[in-house]
Amino acid sequence: MSTAVDAAASRTDAVLLLASAGCALTVLDTNVVGVVLPTIARDLSASFADIEWVVSAYVLCFASLLLPAGTLADRIGRRRLYLIGLVLFALASVACGLAAQAGALYLARAGQGAAAAFMLAPALSLIGHAHQDPARRARAWAIWGAIMGLTMVLAPLIGGAIATWLGWRWAFHINLPLCLLLAALSGRYVPESRDPVRRRIDVAGVVLFAGSMLSWTWALIRGPVEGWTSTAVLPWLASGVVLGAAFIGVERRRVQPMLDLRLFRIPALVGAVIAMFAYAAAVQVMASLLPLLLQNVRGDSVLQAGLHMLPFALAMLLLPFLGRRLGEHWHSGKILALGLGVAVLGNLGIALSLWQHSGPGLLLAMAVLGSGGGLLNGETQKAIMSVIPPDRAGMASGISTTARFSGILIGFATLGAVLSSHVRAAADAALTAAGSPVSPALLERVVVGELSTASDALGVLARAAYAQGAGYAFIAAALMALLAMLATAWLMRVPPR
Repeated sequence: MSTAVDAAASRTDAVLLLASAGCALTVLDTNVVGVVLPTIARDLSASFADIEWVVSAYVLCFASLLLPAGTLADRIGRRRLYLIGLVLFALASVACGLAAQAGALYLARAGQGAAAAFMLAPALSLIGHAHQDPARRARAWAIWGAIMGLTMVLAPLIGGAIATWLGWRWAFHINLPLCLLLAALSGRYVPESRDPVRRRIDVAGVVLFAGSMLSWTWALIRGPVEGWTSTAVLPWLASGVVLGAAFIGVERRRVQPMLDLRLFRIPALVGAVIAMFAYAAAVQVMASLLPLLLQNVRGDSVLQAGLHMLPFALAMLLLPFLGRRLGEHWHSGKILALGLGVAVLGNLGIALSLWQHSGPGLLLAMAVLGSGGGLLNGETQKAIMSVIPPDRAGMASGISTTARFSGILIGFATLGAVLSSHVRAAADAALTAAGSPVSPALLERVVVGELSTASDALGVLARAAYAQGAGYAFIAAALMALLAMLATAWLMRVPPR
């Protein structure tokens, strides 16, 4: 009897480790790419808008397909879709590594994002299905969270090492052997499972949601270059509004909607979703923005930037433990408000450190920002899941992941727009004051960070202009976190007894 129990435990542990490894691969890829972005920009002569699309194309496809990927996994088999996702992720990664132009790279990144959704959604379902006993499920999610946290800490170091010794293209090529190994092991050790109830895929909801997110992202990325009232931007803003309204209209009429909007009648859920969105937009997105800052302001190498990301990453890893202890005495709304308040202080600290040219202050503020993120990371998911009835757990998970990745997408595009606009303005003013000729091409080189490694007067001026302009992006992030803190504290207040 004990032998059979041990064998069953071994199988479930194998499912946990293999599915967690696939999830970790998506986290690793996202954070590694953040570190090597400046190197990619210089090598491909990319504009800042191109850099933004390298991140945004991935997150857009990921966020748009995560919910339908979960439904598809339940229909065709979770292991089958996981294996398909691994193979597609490997192929898209190779295409990223072979890209000769920025356009080819972010198209391949879109494919990577779609494949990542096909990996993550079934992987989470596989873990949940394999661990149905409450005690074993709690242990499984704790191990999964530890693997994700450790991956987040190691990713900047791995990215820096790969870019330094192998070149940035290997940040993508390395996924090929890892995906093939995971696919081979998963095909052998992971049992197939599917939902006996065949749910329909909400195609209209997927298209309208993706179209709205694409329109907003396009407008936010092109706005600083083309002008916010230009004919190249205004139609995209209008399209984002129209498609978003159409998505809401379609979902309200669905019998089985992709996103059940009736749940948002619960004030505590709205507060938790706002906190999740703000956490992603003002903290999680810094995995991509902070490496740009370290390399373009401090002149760090890729490896140095990876090392200097450790205060942020370690705080993100360790503070969830404090959050769990606080959860024994405080309700979720109070913890979320605290985490958002700490994120406000971290973002303000980074802005002040940039304007005062304080290296130690910058690293300390990064640790403070990571601490706020650590408090929010586990608590946001818990808060969303706790206010939705248990029989709607799948929908709760979908709302949580959609809020998270939508926050990353909109946050990166918004903060990137603020950064780009203000760095251009600061560089223009500094070059004009120095009596240097100013051209759009030169300003673009400053925004991208091509001049950050130069030791001449122009390089010093470019780094100072980048620091001056980038500070406003962190002020904007602090404002987002502050507004979310106030809304969350109000919506999730403890009802009177």
